[in-house]
Amino acid sequence: MPAKKATKKNTKTTVKKSVKKAPAKKVVKKKPVAKKTKQNKVVAKIANNKSKIAPYKPKKNEKYMSAAMKKHFVAVLLLWKEHLKEEMQKTFDHLKTKGETYADPIDRASQEEEFAFELRTRDRERKLINKIAISIEQIKQDEYGWCESCGDEIGIKRLEARPTATHCIHCKTLDEIKEKQLSG
Repeated sequence: MPAKKATKKNTKTTVKKSVKKAPAKKVVKKKPVAKKTKQNKVVAKIANNKSKIAPYKPKKNEKYMSAAMKKHFVAVLLLWKEHLKEEMQKTFDHLKTKGETYADPIDRASQEEEFAFELRTRDRERKLINKIAISIEQIKQDEYGWCESCGDEIGIKRLEARPTATHCIHCKTLDEIKEKQLSG
């Protein structure tokens, strides 16, 4: 009887290597530098708050700047003013609580830059509050909604977009063109 050949099966054994991952480094996020985008967010937030009052829909054959329109724009202006005052108070509280002094000059510089940006923003808002007060006074004197340059209607849509507008779109466009020509 012939001898049986023993066949050895090729069996592959896989060896799993345990690879140790390096410990994750702690990533320190830098505070974002104040950019125009942050300012745009503030403006958008204000615009959203203003829009809590539905845009005015004039009735058929309604006179421009009727009592109902004036009442609507007073409400819009007062709501906007209140929102700006709340934001100013938040900034004041933030500056008061975050008024720490850092030992590291870079941290201190970052904090001062952040505070300076907030204060510039609030200064713009303070000026806007003054414009709102002027607009409310114009409503009381029946001068609101009329262009200071040509005397025409500013228009409801423009006033909804910018309640403190003092010029119609045509006069404002001409002013901007003149300004570009003088600066360029």
